[in-house]
Amino acid sequence: MKSMEAAPLKAAPPRGAKYARVLLKISGEALQGGKGFGIDPEVIDNIAEQLFDVMSLGVQLAVVVGGGNIFRGAKATGVSRASADYMGMLATVMNAIALRDGLERRGVPSRVQSAITMQTVAEPFIPLRAIRHLEKGRIVIFAAGTGNPFFTTDTAAALRGIEMSADVIMKATNVDGIYDRDPRQDAAAVMFPRLSYREALEKDLKVMDATAFALCMENKMPILVFNMNKTGNILRAIKGDAVGTVVD
Repeated sequence: MKSMEAAPLKAAPPRGAKYARVLLKISGEALQGGKGFGIDPEVIDNIAEQLFDVMSLGVQLAVVVGGGNIFRGAKATGVSRASADYMGMLATVMNAIALRDGLERRGVPSRVQSAITMQTVAEPFIPLRAIRHLEKGRIVIFAAGTGNPFFTTDTAAALRGIEMSADVIMKATNVDGIYDRDPRQDAAAVMFPRLSYREALEKDLKVMDATAFALCMENKMPILVFNMNKTGNILRAIKGDAVGTVVD
């Protein structure tokens, strides 16, 4: 009798890298740059250049993108929460296609997998297929969140990272890491270089939304929060340099 196919095993980290497989979460707001809305081509080009450098190391990379640069939810439109969430999922697909285009223009093979079926523009999300893409040196961009309303793209990032057996979830933000209070409002804010899951909960630091954080904590998935706006930070983080805040 033919044996069932087992899930592929991860390789060891390539030379010069701390991680073999990484899930990178990029917010939709990060893609708008200084425009305040939509997609800034310069930001897409900058991210694509940084991810090109990461792939040059031989690291397996998956990406989850948000959609806040295009659609901001029920409060802004007056539609129901479920309808707004589905509209937001569609916005993430637009961002994923834009990022894929930027990567492909640099010769970086990439695939978009969507949790909502739309075969003309994206593959359906199939975990083993996504893992095979990673093993073949392709970046996989996960779009449409979890495919369900009432879940954020933080939760999608946590879920996909666990499903892909990633070594770490890297959450790209516009500040250097996790602080005891908002550094944009208080210059005396103190950044934590490392935290335990329990410390993050006790200090109510809101690293991710509650569902996403609970998933990471339960599955012992490390989280790295760092500033993506500093060019080269993605590569430095993957190499294991002291960038951002680690929660584990």
